[in-house]
Amino acid sequence: MNHWTKLSIEYANQRSYLDDLFQVYPTIPEGIRDIDGDLWKNVEKAFKKKDNATLLENLLKMDLFPIKDSYVAYLKRDKASLKRNPATVDRLCGRLYEMGLDTIYSRSCEPKETNRQIGPLFKRWVNKKSLGIMPIKLDEFLKTKGNAILDASDAEMMTFAREHLNYKHNKGLDFIGRFNGKYVIGEAKFLTDFGGHQNAQFNDAISTLKARGVKATTIAILDGVLYIKGKNKMHKDITGKLKNENIVSALVLREFLYQL
Repeated sequence: MNHWTKLSIEYANQRSYLDDLFQVYPTIPEGIRDIDGDLWKNVEKAFKKKDNATLLENLLKMDLFPIKDSYVAYLKRDKASLKRNPATVDRLCGRLYEMGLDTIYSRSCEPKETNRQIGPLFKRWVNKKSLGIMPIKLDEFLKTKGNAILDASDAEMMTFAREHLNYKHNKGLDFIGRFNGKYVIGEAKFLTDFGGHQNAQFNDAISTLKARGVKATTIAILDGVLYIKGKNKMHKDITGKLKNENIVSALVLREFLYQL
C-alpha cells in the first residue's frame, strides 16, 4: 500500500484525528438564515388565502425551500413552469398546508448544511502557512524556483494547470505546489459520511488523481470516513484497487510534500 495512505489510516485510527482535523476543517454551523420580512408577509397572505401559485412563487424566492422534493429545483429555475404544472403545484402546497406556517418558517431558516460550507476551508488552512511556507501569487510562483504553493482562484489554478502542466481534466483543483523541483496538484475533500453525495465527492477527487498525461504528481487530499476500517466502499477502494495511489490526509500532507 502507498506509504502515505497507510500513514493516513494509522493517524485516523490511533491518534486524535478528529481533534487535529478541526484545525483544517473548523466546521462551525452558521446561524439561521435571514428571511426577508416583506417576502414572508406575502407567504403568510397566500397561505391564509390558500392561493397555491402565489404561495409557491414566494417560497421559491427564498434561499431554502422548506420541503425537500425532487421537482423544486426545476420550478426554481423555470418560474413559468408553475403555470404549466398545476398538479405539481397542488401536490407541493398540500404538504405545505399540512406543515403549517410555523414549521415552514423554521425550515426556511435552517442553517446551511455543514458539508456545503467546507469547500474553502482547506485553502484557508494552507494560507495560514500550515504547510511550512506561505502561498504566493501567480507572478511570483512563476518566477521563483524553490518550494512554493500557488495562491490563486479556482479559475487561475485551472488555467495554470492547463497551460503549464498539461492538465486536461474538467475538475477544479484545490492545491498546486512545487517541492524539490516537482509540481504537485490535487483536490481536497472532507468526506463526512458514506453514500450519495459523499461518494460522488470521493469519485471526483479520484478522477483528478488519475488524470493522465499530467506533468505533475497528482494527489487526492482526503479526510473523513474513508479511513474507518471496515466494509465501506471507500475504505475498500483505498486499500484495494487504489492502494498504490497518492491518497493522503491533510494532516500528513506536509511530510508528503517535503519528501518528494
